[in-house]
Amino acid sequence: LLRRYQLFYYPKDGSVEMFDVKNQRIFLRRTKYEDLHQEDLFIGNRVNVFSRQLNLIEYGDQYTANKLGSKKERTLAVVKPDVVTKIGDVLELIYSSNLIVTKAKMTKLTWSQAADFYMEHQTKPFFNNLVQFVSSGPVVAMELMGDEAISIWRRLLGPADSAVARREAPQSVRAQFGTDGIKNVGHGSDSLAAAARELEFFFPSKIGHGPSNTAIFTDCTCCIIKPHAISEGLTGKIVNSISSAGFEISALQMFNVDRANAEEFYEVYKGVVTEYPSMVTELCSGPCMVLEIHGTDTPKSFREFCGPADPEIARHLRPTTLRALYGKDKVKNAVHCTDLAEDGVLEVGGTSLTSTHTHTHTHTLYSACSVENTL
Repeated sequence: LLRRYQLFYYPKDGSVEMFDVKNQRIFLRRTKYEDLHQEDLFIGNRVNVFSRQLNLIEYGDQYTANKLGSKKERTLAVVKPDVVTKIGDVLELIYSSNLIVTKAKMTKLTWSQAADFYMEHQTKPFFNNLVQFVSSGPVVAMELMGDEAISIWRRLLGPADSAVARREAPQSVRAQFGTDGIKNVGHGSDSLAAAARELEFFFPSKIGHGPSNTAIFTDCTCCIIKPHAISEGLTGKIVNSISSAGFEISALQMFNVDRANAEEFYEVYKGVVTEYPSMVTELCSGPCMVLEIHGTDTPKSFREFCGPADPEIARHLRPTTLRALYGKDKVKNAVHCTDLAEDGVLEVGGTSLTSTHTHTHTHTLYSACSVENTL
């Protein structure tokens, strides 16, 4: 059932009120609610109010639109093959510049996809080299959102030629990680129109779902960076910790999981762990980042690296594990990882299905879940 509500947020005391549009009556009286913040309120975001999932579809009035939406922009950021291994550092820079990542996907472009994307440079002498390089390995495409996101991301990148960047903008990403004018870390849209067109290329709003992700579904385990860790800006730190521990991230994608799919994904824990309902609520409380970790015996070694499910215990017994470093409690424990070795492929496949085909593929997920239960 889809219902329309008006959501009122009072910044003064952090209280919320909800009005049922169809039945023209108050649905939730004004109540203090500490888990919703003003920065969560932008079109396209999904928020939880008392375990009820709300998709924000439009501003309720002009005043709110002016207050919250006037400078908000979306831009496309692409991290090129030479720096995909440093994606954690790039994410850290993005978060520290007050931008948020609203969509993300690691993908491998074919020559013709890359040529389509860079169509405007077709007559330039560097076109072939550029297309060749961008299609030579995985890239990470992201939708960044924030006040004046287009100019902030381009300023973060620095001048297109990495050598010039080292002279003129030594703090920029290209100065730090770039090689030349083609191996220059990344791409950023140069205008609102370009951003809309380029975002549509990687994250189509209408038909299909753009270039596919890079999941290989063999010798792998699934890691989910939970919504609380993402909203706390820990994504880059967690990804860096995973990489520096020697794990290979073979796929990465950001998902908004809805409640039904979160329940199915965690079904194996139902009746087994008391936190099951809270785990479901946490997983669908905002975007999560799903990683495929690849390597031999990864499920076991990666699970050890994540540490005990309770961060308090983890801090005492295994202080260098992910949950010890970034977790808050047993539910907000920074990451989910596959518990059983034989579920690695299943969970990676399950999460990629969960998101892209919420309705059409539920039967596939059901079968995946029933398999999970028998293992």
